Amino acid sequence: MKLAPKDFCVLATVTEYTRFYDLPAPAHPLLTVIDLSKVRENVGPEAVAKALTPAVRQLYSMSLKRNMKEAALRYGHQKYDFSEGVLSFLAPGQGCWVQREEDVASLSEMDGWMLLFHPDLMARHPLGQKMASYTFFSYDVHEALHLSAQEEQTLSSLLQVLQQEYERPIDAFSQDVLVSQLEVLLNYANRFYHRQFLTRRTPEHDMLGRFEVLLLGYFAQDGQLPLPTVQYFADALHVSPAYLSDMLRTLTGQNTQQHIHNRLIEKAKQLLLTTSLSVNETAFQLGFEYPHYFSRLFKSKTGLSPAAFRISAQ
Repeated sequence: MKLAPKDFCVLATVTEYTRFYDLPAPAHPLLTVIDLSKVRENVGPEAVAKALTPAVRQLYSMSLKRNMKEAALRYGHQKYDFSEGVLSFLAPGQGCWVQREEDVASLSEMDGWMLLFHPDLMARHPLGQKMASYTFFSYDVHEALHLSAQEEQTLSSLLQVLQQEYERPIDAFSQDVLVSQLEVLLNYANRFYHRQFLTRRTPEHDMLGRFEVLLLGYFAQDGQLPLPTVQYFADALHVSPAYLSDMLRTLTGQNTQQHIHNRLIEKAKQLLLTTSLSVNETAFQLGFEYPHYFSRLFKSKTGLSPAAFRISAQ
């Protein structure tokens, strides 16, 4: 049965996220830590409506949630299981929201923290290319990670150091230090994740997860590649292009082409910031036959031309 489309709210920046949920403004434009006890302080009608709104974040998030009980959170098209765990992860383009109004009440007892960070934070660092290796950000993983008391304390201590750094005045070393500390935090999470899910196998029937794996794998390749098409991914998943786009739009608020463009722009940012390729050479590397098409797409997605983006990040 075809699912009814939803009106998705797209939160593209850290500031947009905090503003939408009426949270304190971030001290850093690309990263913030949210005290989840602040969320439970506001459970009025407006907060309930926002909690029920399907929201897609163009951000990474890592959340330590306590006292969630059995709240039904939607994650893609599945229920995110908090009954046996507390640590959860989201990648850009994914969404998570409360499914039923009666579940909003469970937020009134929620405690913990949420780390939000934008992909641009790591764009010119090796961590940007390494993010795909942290498989706990995949849509295939819909179980929260259970932590021992010692593991929780380790992560919370690392987060505290990270928070102290991003609250300092920004200087020439700020981003390098933040990214280094973030990588340590993610590596510890990876250790704990593999401890719990060492023998876990992802469900092969999950088309959304398989699409994400294909998309990440395509842009992880080195060398010049042709621009991927909607037909390419539809053929790989053995469905029609229309079915694939309808499925993605229903579950994520974006069609196949939009997903391709989002990943393409992230790859473009990495090339612009980590190589000496000219803008034209970058366009050819990404599979564009005409560089001005690449520049037009890049500016429409980021608000800056490729050249201006490279200069702004220096």
